[in-house]
Amino acid sequence: MSQKRIVSLLPACTETVCALGCGGQLVGRSHECDYPPEVQSIPACTAPRLNPAVSSAEIDAGIKALSQSASSIYEIKAALLAQLRPDLILTQAQCEVCAVSRTDLAKALPPPPAPQPEILSVAPARLADVWKDIQLIAGALGVAEEGQDLLWRLKNRVVDIIQKTCMIKRRVSVVCLEWLDPLMASGHWIPEMAELAGGQNLFGEPGKAARRLEWEDLMAAEPDVVVLMPCGFDLARARSEARILESRPGWPKLRFVKSKNVFVADGNAYFNRPGPRLVESLEILAEILHPKLFSFGHEGKGWGKL
Repeated sequence: MSQKRIVSLLPACTETVCALGCGGQLVGRSHECDYPPEVQSIPACTAPRLNPAVSSAEIDAGIKALSQSASSIYEIKAALLAQLRPDLILTQAQCEVCAVSRTDLAKALPPPPAPQPEILSVAPARLADVWKDIQLIAGALGVAEEGQDLLWRLKNRVVDIIQKTCMIKRRVSVVCLEWLDPLMASGHWIPEMAELAGGQNLFGEPGKAARRLEWEDLMAAEPDVVVLMPCGFDLARARSEARILESRPGWPKLRFVKSKNVFVADGNAYFNRPGPRLVESLEILAEILHPKLFSFGHEGKGWGKL
């Protein structure tokens, strides 16, 4: 089978392609695809229409304004895309905030009779969907056996954690926050992962989108642990954004603050990307919630104390 020219417009898909040993087939990526590091030398086919350096509240307002005007959050470099002549384009059909939508992509492609690439969209909501997407991408690339091997390795690491957490008598109550201004409880695969890591997830439903969380509800819940994992922010930016919460009324008096059980995590590299590194994300949660049981070496790189 001849190798396909691949353009991946979703970081999780880019990571999956590389984990399957097909990184050499990538000819284009999104501006957010940065792992593994070598993919950064590949041409970026998208650009953001919002300045990611502004405050969380400004980013939220900008996204809402673009959505209300029916404008895309991302610009697709149509001329570059045509020049790259991809056989396969990987994108997503889940969240227009996370990456280019299939609708926007269709508008950017040259119409027939120009050659039409295969478009593969993923829309994972839970861990099982992530496993299916990995196998789907492996099949599209003609490396189904490599896909099965990758899934076997990933699932075994998950099982290693479950074998310990299933014996825990008292689960740690935890709130995972996907955005800090406004406050949003993490959804999709994160609530499920919090439970697998030995926690009792208080807000957010498995398989459902992140939802708005009122400050008063967080205060009333009094969780044992709070994990800040703002979408698209690395560890340093997440730590910086935490000042938003520290300025909230009553913050110093909260039990989880006084017990120093507020943690920051690299949401951009791990939790927000439904690809192979979700297993590292699960390991990070396990380290945070049960440090006496787990030590994977992610502290200081993937997470830290506030």
